[in-house]
Amino acid sequence: MDKMSTLEYINQMFPTEASLSGVEPLMQKIQSEIRRVDAGILAAVRQQSNSGTKAKEDLAAATHAVEELTYKIREIKTKAEQSEMMVQEICRDIKKLDFAKKHITTTITALHRLTMLVSAVEQLQIMASKRQYKEAAAQLEAVNQLCSHFEAYRDIPKITELREKFKSIKQILKSHVFSDFSSLGTGKESEETNLLQHLSDACLVVDALEPSVKEELVNNFCSRELTSYEQIFEGAELAKLDKTERRYAWIKRRMRTNEEIWKIFPTSWLVPYRLCIQFCKKTRKQLEGILDNMKEKPDVATLLMALQRTLEFEDELAEKFGGGTQSREIGNEIEEIGRQNNSQSASDIRKKYEKKLSAHQGSENEEKDGNKDLSAPGAGFNFHGIISSCFEPHLIVYIELEEKTLMENLEKLVQEETWDVEEGSQNNVLSSSMQLFLIIKRSLKRCSALTKSQTLYNLFKVFQRVLKAYATKLFGRLPKGGTGIVAAATGMDGQIKTSDRDERVICYIVNSAEYCHKTSGELAESVSKIIDSQFADRVDMSEVQDEFSAVITKSLVTLVHGLETKFDAEMAAMTRVPWGTLESVGDQSGYVNGINMILSSSIPVLGSLLSPIYFQFFLDKLASSVGPRFYMNIFKCKQISETGAQQMLLDTQAVKTILLEIPSLGRQTSGAAGYSKFVSREMSKAEALLKVCYTISC
Repeated sequence: MDKMSTLEYINQMFPTEASLSGVEPLMQKIQSEIRRVDAGILAAVRQQSNSGTKAKEDLAAATHAVEELTYKIREIKTKAEQSEMMVQEICRDIKKLDFAKKHITTTITALHRLTMLVSAVEQLQIMASKRQYKEAAAQLEAVNQLCSHFEAYRDIPKITELREKFKSIKQILKSHVFSDFSSLGTGKESEETNLLQHLSDACLVVDALEPSVKEELVNNFCSRELTSYEQIFEGAELAKLDKTERRYAWIKRRMRTNEEIWKIFPTSWLVPYRLCIQFCKKTRKQLEGILDNMKEKPDVATLLMALQRTLEFEDELAEKFGGGTQSREIGNEIEEIGRQNNSQSASDIRKKYEKKLSAHQGSENEEKDGNKDLSAPGAGFNFHGIISSCFEPHLIVYIELEEKTLMENLEKLVQEETWDVEEGSQNNVLSSSMQLFLIIKRSLKRCSALTKSQTLYNLFKVFQRVLKAYATKLFGRLPKGGTGIVAAATGMDGQIKTSDRDERVICYIVNSAEYCHKTSGELAESVSKIIDSQFADRVDMSEVQDEFSAVITKSLVTLVHGLETKFDAEMAAMTRVPWGTLESVGDQSGYVNGINMILSSSIPVLGSLLSPIYFQFFLDKLASSVGPRFYMNIFKCKQISETGAQQMLLDTQAVKTILLEIPSLGRQTSGAAGYSKFVSREMSKAEALLKVCYTISC
């Protein structure tokens, strides 16, 4: 206790006189503790004295041991240096002998190989002069291997001389081989029975020479084979578009006739494959010239026939040489366009097609990866389009014919349209819209079988124009004119009068426009899947879909406006009621019954024909029209007495009830909460106005 004084400690221990009796025992305890501490200190001092002496002795012994170890290390190091010098002296002579042996061995090996090279070159020269191709091919391999050992000795005159001689022999062999191959195809192979075997052996020599020799030989052979083709089909008689099929018949007949003869070529040379590539390139060049030199537009039937035969030939080549034929799943994708599925919404169908598209692209990529080895014969060469692509710039006449045909069919469909649907039909869609997409699908099938490039995109633009024209036809069938709030908002003039049949027709137009909107999107998705990738991003039906959305909106507004026109007589009857002279409040007025009859007649039919989303849109437009109009019509009723205000308030409640029951009347109550809230808000304005009139009258 650092801060406590002795006096405080004693006072703390003995606070009273009675506690002084414990002084003696405490003193004895303290003295005993002092003796114990003194004994401990004495023992520690003695131990420390003994430890210091021992530590000095241990330090001296350690120092002596270190000195002895240092001496021994120096001695060992000296002996090691002496031993190393002795080993170096012993090995010096051995290294000299080892190097000498290595040089002698290398020299002997080089001289032996040089002897073999000289002998092999001489033998090869003899074989070349005698045209012993089979033996020369093996000898060429041996000489090439021997020459590879002398790459480091290129500057030695003898090696240089041998290499030049070997180069000269290879040139001689090349000239002999090319000379012998010039007789192939001239008919000598039937006269000289050994000629084919001789040329087969010559192919072995070509394989042993540089790769450029093989390339040159194959190119020369292909060019010579196609010389007669160029001469035949450049003439005036066969240089016509309608003779295109005969070109492909010629090469197929040529390949079939010479199949046995061409077996002399090694399979790895791919001679028929490369011959077909050159044939396709020459054919494309000639067809381009024919098409470009036409003074008038080509006949569509002739053009399409030539293109069809070209595509079939390209498919045959792709299948023959491992490229495979084009996918036939396109037809299945096109067939999916416009199929009805009442259990799915448009968004569900769109999601389904997006999923199918991604899956198709994934499998297509896998197929490409898996077929890389199959396309190896042509180093990835693709026969599809090698000839047929030259027709692409000239297919505008085909597109013009398709557009003309589609427009004529559209006019015919609209003229024959009954603007009614068969009883029991589930989709309530006009037959003209479904028939139109059937015609479009057939057109798409025809074009996709011919081309998937610019022409298909041009046809897609035609589809857009045809569908826009159909949207215009649908819009033109709607009743014209209109007055009132909705008409003022839409800029429509005149008055719309709609019969029960007109209302059904408008519903059919809405459903047909909805069907066209959805199917147009499916059409765009199918085309983007079929068309070449560079055009896929440009395939878009949003403008067409906007057109059909506008038709739907205008149709529903017209439908509302037609009902609004039917209310004109009832609104006029409301203003003719003598509101200022009514003596008592009775049942709802006659004009309210008229409004109820109009809605009871039309709403069930509309509810059964329109989809929920469009029926809800119709309700919203109807509420926004009837409510404000009823409110404004109150101002046309003059001299409203207290009784008249009460009767009008009763009528307002009745009209409100009628409007609120419309969703149930149409059997479509989904989304009715928002509609009911809107009706209540609009009609409450009329109620508030009438209450004010009642108060003033009182």
